[in-house]
Amino acid sequence: MGVGERGSVDQGEPRWPVALALCVVFVLLVVLPGRVRVFPAWLFYAVWAAVLLPTVLAELSGRQPFWLRVERAVTILFCGIMGFATCLFLANLLQAIVYRSSEIGGLALLTSSIAIWLVNVLTFSLLYWQLDRGGPEPRALRAGVRPDWLFAQDGALDQVEPDWRPSFVDYLFLGYSTATSFTATDAAPITARAKLLMMAQGSISLTTMAVVASRAINILG
Repeated sequence: MGVGERGSVDQGEPRWPVALALCVVFVLLVVLPGRVRVFPAWLFYAVWAAVLLPTVLAELSGRQPFWLRVERAVTILFCGIMGFATCLFLANLLQAIVYRSSEIGGLALLTSSIAIWLVNVLTFSLLYWQLDRGGPEPRALRAGVRPDWLFAQDGALDQVEPDWRPSFVDYLFLGYSTATSFTATDAAPITARAKLLMMAQGSISLTTMAVVASRAINILG
């Protein structure tokens, strides 16, 4: 791995899985029922374009340092906004359950809870991907940035595949595992911020599944 003559990162991580994840988040937000959404639909289009554009330009530019910095800043900001928005969506659903149960049916509750759960998984996966070890390019260059998570492959593959490094799929699995089992499976958090982020994600997921989804199933049953 190295830095090319024009300042781009050679053989960096491809961005198409990240772009796909952003598209899925956007679709999920758009299809949320109007009673659940706390922002107008047009705002999602604007945010999606603002986040996806730096990711596409980082890939098309050959991962030029400028676009990598823009991509990192925008992605982290987007994840922070989405984390807050997810909490608002969830609070709106809980309010509907407690005070306006007759206004929203079981099917709407169920589909909304699934959408919020998926947005939670994808948002935190993107955040983990950008934060751990300084982001995808420092990982590719093995820049020596302190890791936030220790993956099982870090030690197990040292002899078999010494160039192994976590990719977006590994962080997607980390986000999925945290949202389903409320703890990491093959990756252990080793910094305070990693532990706090996983606690936040697990709390959102637990509330979504234990309260909203179970209530929706109860209504439908």
